[in-house]
Amino acid sequence: MEGGRTIGQLAGELGLPVSTLRYYERAGLVAPSGRSDGNYRIYDRAAGDRIRFIRMAQSTGFTLADIRSLLALRDDETAPCGEVRGLIEKRLADTAERIKEFKEVQLLLKTFLKKCEAAEADEECHVMEELEPTDSDSSVDELKPVKRTRRRTRQ
Repeated sequence: MEGGRTIGQLAGELGLPVSTLRYYERAGLVAPSGRSDGNYRIYDRAAGDRIRFIRMAQSTGFTLADIRSLLALRDDETAPCGEVRGLIEKRLADTAERIKEFKEVQLLLKTFLKKCEAAEADEECHVMEELEPTDSDSSVDELKPVKRTRRRTRQ
């Protein structure tokens, strides 16, 4: 196949592990363009471009579900801006929420640090006491100030 590469060659060209390309394939995000005489998967230039698109979208925080939608729009070659805009607005809202959560964590850590700095070196650390669960703590998921959210896996 003209210009075709095996999965290992494509992975090397893109600087990705082969397992990532296989994951994208299992997730239905990319497919080989054919098979070699030896039955190896062969990927054309379009597959490489598609994987670059996936990686760029992931780097901006889009989930695989978002990326699947973006790819469908890209494949349709019309990509209505309203639909793309909706995905971007959703991602922005999620990012704003995560920033808020990180700021709460940052404030808590700064408070802990001040307590440590104020304590004598040989004094028992009161921060450790604050991190200990109490009888009233029924679940780690209910702890404050950090809202527990499911983190997406980056490939």
